[in-house]
Amino acid sequence: MKSIETAAQYEEIKNTKKAIFVFSADWCPDCRFIRPFLPEIEQTFTEYEFYYVDRDQLLEVCQQENVFGIPSFIAYDNGKELGRFVSRDRKTKEEVERFIRGLS
Repeated sequence: MKSIETAAQYEEIKNTKKAIFVFSADWCPDCRFIRPFLPEIEQTFTEYEFYYVDRDQLLEVCQQENVFGIPSFIAYDNGKELGRFVSRDRKTKEEVERFIRGLS
């Protein structure tokens, strides 16, 4: 999974790609819980590019997107929001897959 380094990079990818942004942080136990199954999810849903957004490094992006709980997921297709799975609750692999399948 590629990492977003700047707010400008986030905006460019959001507006030009079919992408799912994973909002997370290294210190977050629920974020660490999902980490082992994210590569498998990426391999399953190859129509999307997946990007890691570090909540602490890009707090302004989180505020702009109303992401106040992590881990959270937001999907875009060329600037159009397809859906969001935003909360502070722990997410299972099945819940994440159900969210992505529901985007189409």
